[in-house]
Amino acid sequence: MRVGASLSEASEPVRPVLSYRPFVMFFVGRIVSILSFQMLVVAIGWQLYALTGSAFDLGLLGLAQFVPMIALTLVVGHVVDRYDHRLILLGCQLAEAGAAAILAFGTATGWLDPAVIYTAMVVAGSARAFEIPTMVAIIPALVPRAIVPQATAYFATANQAGAVIGPVLGGVLYGLFGLGPVTVYGAAIVLWCVGAFFIFMMHLEPVTRAAGAISLRSALGGFAHVWKDKVVLGTISLDMCAVFLGGAGALFPVFARDILQTGPWGLGLLRAAPGVGAFLTSLTLARWPLTMPVGNVVFGVLTVFGVALIVFGLSTHLVLSLAALAVMGAADVVSVVIRFSLVQLRTPVEMRGRVSAVNGMFTGTSNYLGDFRAGAVAAAIGAVPAVIIGGAGVLAITALWLVMFPQLRRTRRLDEMPPAEAKPAPQAA
Repeated sequence: MRVGASLSEASEPVRPVLSYRPFVMFFVGRIVSILSFQMLVVAIGWQLYALTGSAFDLGLLGLAQFVPMIALTLVVGHVVDRYDHRLILLGCQLAEAGAAAILAFGTATGWLDPAVIYTAMVVAGSARAFEIPTMVAIIPALVPRAIVPQATAYFATANQAGAVIGPVLGGVLYGLFGLGPVTVYGAAIVLWCVGAFFIFMMHLEPVTRAAGAISLRSALGGFAHVWKDKVVLGTISLDMCAVFLGGAGALFPVFARDILQTGPWGLGLLRAAPGVGAFLTSLTLARWPLTMPVGNVVFGVLTVFGVALIVFGLSTHLVLSLAALAVMGAADVVSVVIRFSLVQLRTPVEMRGRVSAVNGMFTGTSNYLGDFRAGAVAAAIGAVPAVIIGGAGVLAITALWLVMFPQLRRTRRLDEMPPAEAKPAPQAA
């Protein structure tokens, strides 16, 4: 029986988001998980740049996460639609902890080199290829349909809370206190284990899983659904292109050390700054959901994102750079909440895993490829021109999509076009 399929559940009044215990477990587990990952990214970035001094090598970190993401896309969708979401998330948490263990052991024993770092990122990237679509698909099973956008905003808040605290904590542990990368990796391992515990404690009612044999046609079902829904296609592809062109995270070690003249603590602040803006904005969205026409909002926030990226590229002052990154984070989280909500609310429950995998592939891989693009361009013409060109590209793509996807531009509400199946809203026990 599908969660929330009974008449009594359908008639039960909607409660506040945080009154649903499974969602609370999920929320805390996500904060801890993203906290761990962000700590890991800071330590890896500074350690790799110290080893090689190459912006191109920093870009390869994104490529190391892109390869498993793209390779596993079709498999991920089927796994998410057919197997217990909780067990999938548990496995992902433990795999990411394993990647951190590789880095900790390699650093402590002195045999860590770029190849080992890339291998660990491939492991982490493989885990995240399963983790992200599962987290997107699970939210409608944790709360009623009416508050899915609000729950998504809380999900974004969890992401950004970790994105704020994680880089700062990682940078402080690594550089300011002089504890080095082993301490950062060890702390990340512990936190991932804590996150796994909260996921384990997340009780879910049985849900209807996708049935039928696995075939190429069913594997491509997520792509077919996205292609047919021009609103979802428009928002996913726009975000993909913007993230690809706007990727600058791989260059943060270059900006921190060579342009802004700071240490690991400064790198931590740069990593945290987008999260600060995103965190404050996601809190606002959780308290006051979007009421403006969402199509116009998408194009507006991505325009702001592009301008802020150009400002960051031109800045030579730490405070201005942090402010520009905070604005970028605020704009990005609005786009993320809209995109995730559209995917969840406009997709039939039995296809959410495959559609979420497509969403994760486009946006996740573009993130990693964006880092690779930034690193490659920076190696050729410098870090500053690479970032400025990316910001100009975001503005150009936004203008082009405004013309190409009038359906998205005219969309007013997140639930304007519900999924084809008219089923009662899920409700957590």
